[in-house]
Amino acid sequence: MRASGIAWKLAGLTLAVALVAAACGGDDDDAGSATTDAAAASCDKADLTLVEDGTLTIGTDSPAFPPWFEDDDPANGQGFESAVAYAVADELGFTADEVTWTVVPFNNAFAPGEKDFDFDINQVSITDERAEAVDFSDGYYDVNQAIVGFSDSPAASATSIEDLQALKLGAQVGTTSLDFINEVIQPEQEPFVYNDNNAAKAALDAQQIDAVVLDLPTAFYVSAVEIEGTEVIGQFPPAGDAPEQFGMVFEKGNPLRDCVNQALASLEASGDLAAIQQEWLSDVVEAPVIPIDN
Repeated sequence: MRASGIAWKLAGLTLAVALVAAACGGDDDDAGSATTDAAAASCDKADLTLVEDGTLTIGTDSPAFPPWFEDDDPANGQGFESAVAYAVADELGFTADEVTWTVVPFNNAFAPGEKDFDFDINQVSITDERAEAVDFSDGYYDVNQAIVGFSDSPAASATSIEDLQALKLGAQVGTTSLDFINEVIQPEQEPFVYNDNNAAKAALDAQQIDAVVLDLPTAFYVSAVEIEGTEVIGQFPPAGDAPEQFGMVFEKGNPLRDCVNQALASLEASGDLAAIQQEWLSDVVEAPVIPIDN
């Protein structure tokens, strides 16, 4: 059954006291930062604070698209994020039968408030603004933004940010893709904003917009499978000193975050995380680079 908010608050208070005593005032609240302190909380399966005892409840959106998931079925272990989720579950001591999935709309995942999942995995980029409402795991994937348009459209010849500014661009609301349009491309007209990627892709398919901005692996899937005649026009390097990263999302103060960070560190050290990425994302990295000014 669900642990009460009071229980989590008490757990968080205990952790905070331990950290203060041990570190004399260290700051552990940066977005996506590793806060692993083996002495602060047990990561034994029996000691984990879970939405439902004995079950690891993972959230993601529906439909769940490739290459992150396959056949719109997060529970089959296929696709990059499904495979990463089950690898983390295994590190935490859960069998596949002890994992359950729940549907969480993208923007709900990082909205403030109580969560009905232990963690959510759904291409959610770690940002300082989102980290004010939720906690993030360490990054499990470095992602570039990319732009998709029809091969015979004016967008196809774009090789610079300036070439993109006169175009009609679209993206899903609440995404770093939309932030990228507004903050980096800065188009001459307001971008077209959609409730989800399905609506953005439909607008592109109907040629109501010239191009859509998406994460690079999704851009490849859209151009190769979903909208005939389109291509990945280009990808963009990180707009800052650090790469944009996807992180798993936790209710604020959930101590499970530190245990998942330990699991991710173990998967990275063993090479298993790289192997999962190679299996599911190796074909979705090569695209022309459109430079940006940092």
